[in-house]
Amino acid sequence: MKIASIAEAENSLSALSDGLKAGSPVLIVDRGRLVARLEPVTGSAQDEPDRRLSWLLREGVERPRRSDPPLPLFSGQPPRVRSGASGVDTLSREHREGR
Repeated sequence: MKIASIAEAENSLSALSDGLKAGSPVLIVDRGRLVARLEPVTGSAQDEPDRRLSWLLREGVERPRRSDPPLPLFSGQPPRVRSGASGVDTLSREHREGR
């Protein structure tokens, strides 16, 4: 990742642009303090979810999974709902029981 001062960015915008086209982001600093980040624009609308996920991971909002989810979670049949059962009542009861 390239780091450039504001003056350097003003004087060599064309060179920084070439680096962006190659996929290398640029951090712009003013007196040693980060003020901007230039990133290349890539992909299409189909890549939007991937870019969002990358941003969430980079910002620490989400964490990457540590392992694959258990297969029975997706291959088995979902539990059957009893007649007259309420999800809200069940959650409330479990909350009261400390589960």
